[in-house]
Amino acid sequence: MFENLHEQPADKILQLMQAFREDPRKDKIDLGVGVYRNAEGVTPVMRAVKAAERKWWEEETTKVYTALAGEPAFCDAMIGLVLGDAVERDAVAAAAAPGGTGAVRQGFELMRMANPKARVFVSSPTWPNHLSMLDHLGIEAVPYRYFDADTCAVDFAGMLEDLETVHAGDVVLLHGCCHNPTGANLNLTQFKAVIELLNAKRATPMIDIAYQGFGDGLTADALATRAVAAGCPETLIAASCSKNFGIYRERTGILMAVSHDIGRRAVVQGNLAHLNRQNFSFPPDHGARMVTLVLSDPELRADWEAELEEVREGMIALREQLAAELQRLTGSDRFGFVAEHRGMFSRLGLAPEVVETLRVDHGIYMLGDSRINIAGLNSQTVPVLAQAIVSAGG
Repeated sequence: MFENLHEQPADKILQLMQAFREDPRKDKIDLGVGVYRNAEGVTPVMRAVKAAERKWWEEETTKVYTALAGEPAFCDAMIGLVLGDAVERDAVAAAAAPGGTGAVRQGFELMRMANPKARVFVSSPTWPNHLSMLDHLGIEAVPYRYFDADTCAVDFAGMLEDLETVHAGDVVLLHGCCHNPTGANLNLTQFKAVIELLNAKRATPMIDIAYQGFGDGLTADALATRAVAAGCPETLIAASCSKNFGIYRERTGILMAVSHDIGRRAVVQGNLAHLNRQNFSFPPDHGARMVTLVLSDPELRADWEAELEEVREGMIALREQLAAELQRLTGSDRFGFVAEHRGMFSRLGLAPEVVETLRVDHGIYMLGDSRINIAGLNSQTVPVLAQAIVSAGG
């Protein structure tokens, strides 16, 4: 049997991580891996999460399985965080999943169960795992224009033109905030135009929101998702707790299915539980439990929000510093978009040969498309990166 297996394509991010580890240079800089790091290069356990873990260590009395869809309190807390009061709670079916990735996968599976002929329209570019999962599931992925490589901004006219080819029953995958890999986001007015188009085409939006709180703030980052959920008859939402709670290894995520036909909620909820049973049975609970404790305890929540705001403001400061340093060195505002982008990532618009020179000559690692993780920098390494970009001909 195994002789029929073939080598799978290597993951470019994992390859880059391995190359970085093997590089003996002491002053190397890793801008490839997509995790938050503080100025010391550490991904810390957030204060409120650590406090919640201490509290739960004292209170926990069993390790028995949780519910198939996860603890209801977790689902309620996350629905509140992401959707607020944009829709009625009875309009939302939800199930915990192993991370945002697991939630996206379950969303694709649910979509395929509901409409096996559905195509998924994805931004060009998008998170590579979106495309990998769709290919693995045998679902057709259709790219739509999103990022203008010349302006490093959203090509909204091109996006709308491409989405005109959406058919009834198709799904359009959107990034709720902090677009990965570009950092360029639609504004709320543009999102409303997309809502009108999707409704006219009778297509369903699916939102991947993995970075709430990393862009313009917890509430601001959720506004687009809330507008879509309120404005479309049905919406799928995959949310991750990895970044904004810093619990990457706990694999904590949730899939929400919003339907304004409230009578359908029970059937959708049953299908979400069924999918969990088929794919992994009961979801992980520890991370979900920490999220629930933090969001439900006023003191823990206030401390979490304060630390998350420190993280967000720190990344914006690094963006502004990098844009200013590049402007000083080049005498132009070509890289001014870096300060306007939001989230951990920006695509710098550098040629592949420049990216390679940065790696070989300067020990600076980024993906071949010049996506960088802003959180891989600190105030001391920003000038180093800026000077290297100029020296490499960027």
